[in-house]
Amino acid sequence: MNRRRVTVAVAAAGVVAGATGLGVLAMPAGAGPAPVLPDVTAESLVESVITAEPAAFGGAVEVDNDLGVPALAGMPQLSDGASSLRMWTDGAGRVRVQLPAGESEKTFVDDGRTSWLWDSAEQTVQKVSHGGVAAHERVEGAPSDPVTLARDVVSRVQEFSDVTVDGTARVAGRAAYELVLTPKPTERTVLREVRVAVDAELRAPLRVSVLTNGTNAPAVQVGFSDLEVGPQDAALFAFTPPAGAEVTEVRPEDVTAEDRSAVDRALTEADPRVVGEGWDTVLVARVPADALANLDQRPSGEDGQDGQDGENGEWEGHRERGVDVQGLLRQLGKQVSGPWGSGTLITARVGGVLIADDGRVAVGAVPEQVLTEAIGQVK
Repeated sequence: MNRRRVTVAVAAAGVVAGATGLGVLAMPAGAGPAPVLPDVTAESLVESVITAEPAAFGGAVEVDNDLGVPALAGMPQLSDGASSLRMWTDGAGRVRVQLPAGESEKTFVDDGRTSWLWDSAEQTVQKVSHGGVAAHERVEGAPSDPVTLARDVVSRVQEFSDVTVDGTARVAGRAAYELVLTPKPTERTVLREVRVAVDAELRAPLRVSVLTNGTNAPAVQVGFSDLEVGPQDAALFAFTPPAGAEVTEVRPEDVTAEDRSAVDRALTEADPRVVGEGWDTVLVARVPADALANLDQRPSGEDGQDGQDGENGEWEGHRERGVDVQGLLRQLGKQVSGPWGSGTLITARVGGVLIADDGRVAVGAVPEQVLTEAIGQVK
């Protein structure tokens, strides 16, 4: 399995790209008068975006989504409506991102050797060691920040797009070119175009707007409203758990051979892979059949050790406490069927997810027909 291709394909698919990859870069309000810049060809602008060296920067990002998806608790940046975040990077893989959520905030810090996730609402910290691997030594292709992810997406879809430069813009006080990627007529996608404001000096994406067919209102508008380019305070990339926080640490040396085997087995069973190319890309996989069954949420140890009742370990009389996964999916989408089987289709403005009753899954920025064709290839 080519994990780099799968990762980029998820982003390019639209559902994830629009909401979390492209959608973490932002379209600020009030860009100001368009700057006068030297002419540049679309081909050279794309090439400069792909090959540009990562830069150090920090800034505020505004997000405005109209994806048509349910609200996600604690993550307004991925839900419909306006929200914000702040992010900093040293250009060498160290990153800090702060995600406000009402009165609380989630903070992610990667200091180059350890990743930290602080949830102020839950008073919890997750600590993950990179196993002694520095940021600049990590696996090739793993994006260190959303700007890098956007570059990967541009590099993947340019071959299948009509690429043009549509004037200039000013984003967060910086001069930028407007790069437009439009799917070629042969591409089967629900997306109409992706507009990327490219920093004239850094060649970094500053603003991304994702537009779908049938409307001029962007499904995603995300970008910098304030941006400071240059070295950032080193203290931003250091993290100390707050007093009283519950810290959960995951260390590579604590992962047993049995754990690794279980992960490898799960990946093998899921068999995530890419069907199609360009804008037609669909990510397919298979989840365990029991994952779509009812989930019992009763806490461990209630009415019996380890959350079990009776001699046979059954949670007798407590099934009503479980989560009806199939029922939840039916509320989010519609029931569909065909030669491929039957399941639930959940759609948003930037694409859809098809979940078959037997655990097959297909996701992409494509119409229903393309999803069903792709899921039919999962055995």
